[in-house]
Amino acid sequence: MTFVWAAATDAGRVRRHNEDALWPRPEDASGRAAGEAEETLLAAVADGMGGHVGGEVASRLAIEAAVTADGEAAARVHAANAAVVGTALDRPRLAGMGTTMTLALFTPGAVEIGHIGDSRAYLRRDGVLTQLTRDHSLMAEMIASGELTPDQAAVHPFRSVITRAIGMESRITVDSLQRDLEPGDRVLLCTDGLTTMLPDVAVADLLAAGDPAAAAADLIDAANRAGGVDNISVVVIDWAR
Repeated sequence: MTFVWAAATDAGRVRRHNEDALWPRPEDASGRAAGEAEETLLAAVADGMGGHVGGEVASRLAIEAAVTADGEAAARVHAANAAVVGTALDRPRLAGMGTTMTLALFTPGAVEIGHIGDSRAYLRRDGVLTQLTRDHSLMAEMIASGELTPDQAAVHPFRSVITRAIGMESRITVDSLQRDLEPGDRVLLCTDGLTTMLPDVAVADLLAAGDPAAAAADLIDAANRAGGVDNISVVVIDWAR
């Protein structure tokens, strides 16, 4: 049983600093990495907030804590929250920092996801793209209640407001879900720097071609061509069996 993965991150065309973090983590200046894993794989994305210093610290801390923690996906997100909250208490200049996190634990035939914030997990199966996670954002709540259409939400002045995140409180509510996997499935984890630039139909098309490394590169490049107003991070995972 083999998982083939690729990870890519980019600051985008507007922001000078990249406040995203991801796992597996690219180790060189290209911001891109690829590889294979037998039997199990952990993947995650985190989108930091709280100024460029606080945002970078929060997302990096969260990823490191989640990767080194034990347990299920949601438990690892809780561990990330404890690390971020504890660091903010110890270092007052970092008060208010936080981060989203979408984390996936892959085992043969299944994926378990822990999620908080507005980063996302998608599943592409038989040409159909499905969003697995629910955005914890003001806009998502207003769309669900019928107060706004998706088009209205896209230009709303409060479109960046999230309602849940690591670092907001000492106790957080983490979404947890499991999905069975089939050979040929492709999973995407991404920060909102991708999804604010590209509609789902474009994401689906870009995921369709090539291996995970090619798909990850295409997603980053397309988001930048569309404006690149935010940091962009993606992890693409195939279950190759």
